Amino acid sequence: MPPIRIFLLLLFALNCCANSVLSQSNCNQDPKLDKLVKKALLNFRESNFDQSLKISRTALNAATLVKDYCLMSRSYNIIAANYNELTDYDKAIFFYKKSLYYADKTTNDSLKSNIYNNLGNMYCFEKKQFDEGIRYYKKSVAYALKINDLKEVYFTNVNIAWAYFDVENYEQGNLFLKYINSAKNKYSDGSTEVIVEMLNGIYLSHKNENTSANTCFLNAIELGKKAQEKTDLASAYLEYSKFLNKINKHKEAYQALVNYNTVSDDIYSVKKLKKASIAGIGVELDEYKRQINKIENEKVEQSQSLKKSKIIVILFVLISLILLFLIITLVKNIRFKKRHNQELLKAKEIAEEASLLKTQFISTISHELRTPLYGVVGITNMLLEEHKELSRSQHLSSLKFSARYLLSLVNDILQINKIEENKIVLENLTFNISDEITVIKNSLSFLSQKNNNRISIDIDPDIPEYLIGDKLRLSQILMNLVSNALKFTKDGQVEIIVKRTKVEGKMNYLDFLIRDNGIGIAIVDQSKIFDKFVQVGRKEEDYQGTGLGLSIVKRLLGLFGSTITLDSDLGKGTSFSFEIAFEHDLAKTKSIIDEIEVDLTSYEVYKILVVEDNLINQLVTKKIIEKNNYICKVVDDGYAALKILEDEVFDLILMDINMPLMNGFETTKRIRLAGVETPIVALTAFDKDEITDEALSSGMNDIIIKPFEPVKLFKIINYLIKEKSAV
Repeated sequence: MPPIRIFLLLLFALNCCANSVLSQSNCNQDPKLDKLVKKALLNFRESNFDQSLKISRTALNAATLVKDYCLMSRSYNIIAANYNELTDYDKAIFFYKKSLYYADKTTNDSLKSNIYNNLGNMYCFEKKQFDEGIRYYKKSVAYALKINDLKEVYFTNVNIAWAYFDVENYEQGNLFLKYINSAKNKYSDGSTEVIVEMLNGIYLSHKNENTSANTCFLNAIELGKKAQEKTDLASAYLEYSKFLNKINKHKEAYQALVNYNTVSDDIYSVKKLKKASIAGIGVELDEYKRQINKIENEKVEQSQSLKKSKIIVILFVLISLILLFLIITLVKNIRFKKRHNQELLKAKEIAEEASLLKTQFISTISHELRTPLYGVVGITNMLLEEHKELSRSQHLSSLKFSARYLLSLVNDILQINKIEENKIVLENLTFNISDEITVIKNSLSFLSQKNNNRISIDIDPDIPEYLIGDKLRLSQILMNLVSNALKFTKDGQVEIIVKRTKVEGKMNYLDFLIRDNGIGIAIVDQSKIFDKFVQVGRKEEDYQGTGLGLSIVKRLLGLFGSTITLDSDLGKGTSFSFEIAFEHDLAKTKSIIDEIEVDLTSYEVYKILVVEDNLINQLVTKKIIEKNNYICKVVDDGYAALKILEDEVFDLILMDINMPLMNGFETTKRIRLAGVETPIVALTAFDKDEITDEALSSGMNDIIIKPFEPVKLFKIINYLIKEKSAV
């Protein structure tokens, strides 16, 4: 084959391997070995094939010892090129693939591109497997483009164009030739100029542009004569001879062929080829030795592997025994856990049952306490209203205070139970912080006067006028903290200080400080005052409450995502502080205000039916209703209610829940089944959250918890009656 194809890429390998290969991460490039490889390549270029093979053999053996894959690949590449020139193409392909195998172990893409190009040459020109050869060429170009080496892309395109011309596919080859001609000034060098001129001559000959073709061939021959290597010149003479024969210049063609033989004989003398063949035998022997060593190493590895296998078998048996032991232990553990889980499930059921019983007990106790308290508070208010002279009675005031205290105790117990069962959800209402704190101050004026205390308020003027949040829970927190401070302070002062600490978007962070100069709390007691039913500093003559206030405060603050901080010294006073974020949004505030129910009280006379089994509560409720100039009728049970509704029409029904014979829910259902659409309000001592769903499903319109404020009752009555009239 024309030797230029191999030479081009090997020349390029000499340049790139000395430079770009050094940059590869796993190419050590020992200077001595690198020098040997370059020397082998130079001998190949000078057609000293025997020397090239000997030096390549030495370099390969040395590179194998140090496992320098780059140098091993380059050595195999040169050996393959020598076999190619010796026309032993099968061995050439074998050594090229060995070269590629070691190149793939490196990151040297230039080297891979070079080898793929040489394999493309072998398959296209020698094995005549054109498609396979083009596949190798494309891989060569891909690797060159990967490292942006356009010069190598140019060289490979020269060989591709030549390959297409070799199979007489001139039009396809011309596509590559056009690129070669356009880029030759940029990428061509002395080693390619001869071939490019020759390829132009071949294509112009095909197009029958004989004058231009003849010029190109002569240019190629002149350039070849000037070049140091004569392989290009031989190829130019051969192709020129073919051209001259085509145009019937047989004498000139013969002379060109003689010139070709002269140059080729100089390159491929018999003596040179014989020496090269001998050198090649040495290379092949080394390769056989490497294969034998590889087989021996594999035998040793297999022997070692067999020993390891025996050890593995022994270990496997031991591990199997251990696993068997673990499985037996695991089965026993599973059985134990199963029994234990059954015990835990049973304990859980008992705990859940106990929790349910606790809830039911609290609900029952609260109902049983609220019912008589409704009577006590109601009758006390009636006595004070009907007999003004009794307003100064210490005994009557004590009775009223005791009733309200007992009601407060019931509410505290219900509150702590709701928090523990996660039944409280914070609401969003609009409020003015100054107004809320003023109300708290006024509500606690009696307690402050009792111990001769003064309540002072300091509110940051930067706080917006309207905030959005759960004002009821905030009031409960402040009420408990301020009342607690008043109880443990005498002849002193309780301060309520509110400061805005920061603003994030629409959220205003408020810092609350409740400070007194009372008796203080000992350090040993500070860690337990937030526990339920715990009181410290209590004297026998004092009436200090239930011990639930601070526990409720801590849990309510938890709902706000806040914590409380305590600072106290005995004899100096106590400070409680916490931070809560409230929203400030004028548009949202306006929307909330618009949704607030307006006071629908009026001076119209309405007819109210009270269904209540407790005689005292009948008296109190009837008195409250008639005081507002309404007409009121009372029945003792649900059957009596159904009976009176057959004969009379009422504007609204107040329905007790816990009644004998038939409860309030069942009575309401029967009233609705009878077609009566009169609004029904549950008037009960049960907690509202416990009965809301059942009350609404039975047909009730609203719920009022006893004891209640009369104003609230009349607002609901008027609202429901007006709503029914509007339908």
